[in-house]
Amino acid sequence: MIGQTEFYQRTDSPSLSVYLLGRRITFMTVSAIVDAIHTACTEGLKLTVANYNVHSFNLSMQLPWFYNFLQSAEIAHCDSVGILKAIGYMGLKLPLAYRASYSLLMPKLLDHCNQQGFSIFLLGGKPECSQAAIAQVEQQYPNLKVSGHHGYFNINDPHENGQVVKQINQVKPKILVVGMGMPAQENWIRMNRDQLEVNVIMMGGAVIDRLAGMVPTCPPLLSNLGLEWLYRLCREPKRLATRYLLGNPAFLFHIAFAKAYSFSLKVQPMEPIRHARKPSSNGESESAKAELLDNRLVETDLVS
Repeated sequence: MIGQTEFYQRTDSPSLSVYLLGRRITFMTVSAIVDAIHTACTEGLKLTVANYNVHSFNLSMQLPWFYNFLQSAEIAHCDSVGILKAIGYMGLKLPLAYRASYSLLMPKLLDHCNQQGFSIFLLGGKPECSQAAIAQVEQQYPNLKVSGHHGYFNINDPHENGQVVKQINQVKPKILVVGMGMPAQENWIRMNRDQLEVNVIMMGGAVIDRLAGMVPTCPPLLSNLGLEWLYRLCREPKRLATRYLLGNPAFLFHIAFAKAYSFSLKVQPMEPIRHARKPSSNGESESAKAELLDNRLVETDLVS
């Protein structure tokens, strides 16, 4: 029998789809997400990259359309130590490498886009933040083609919203990052996804403000301990008090309820992005692959 660390070195942290209270969370490393984005950009696929943290999990319990949107995304990666701890409490121990927060993901993605010459469009933030973010990215990543638009437009005005969609399609970026905050950004993508001529659509939250230098990144020590929420709460207590002081206990209640009533986790190997909409080509049934993965996880003490 091999230990947990050795297992992940030998399997290179396999991408997993884990269902927690019916919510499909794709556990992928930062490198795996960047690889999936690269595949979509080079092979002409259309990929939606959403994310699960405590706040989005709570929203998925409250808003049916939000739940359906996250379920429809090809990737809904883990953006929170809180999600990892909840999965561990339910019996699946996964390493911190599966926490793909945007503070870790964006630098890797921008560096990759800079090397590959991919184009990116930043949608969101105040006008001054949008301009500052574009300027910062251009300075740090000179080979990356970047453009953008602020997020202060009326998404319910067909003409005004249509002009923004038209601008994006004229630029034809490989990657669109929408940073309007939850759930506004998900709602905008939901309404406009089919009209957007891009390969990858990502939800960015406050990432544009961070790129502009307006919002500082949480220190890694606090983030790794799962205390980024406390750091952000201390900096913006009025705006975030409800989200964290009410939302965190609500999330704990959901997980405690699931544990008390013996809800089990469903774990499956994630389908490769290039085959996401195609039947399996190797002749192996999905149930057989899932059973094989379950056995491997049990044998390596990852599932109790």
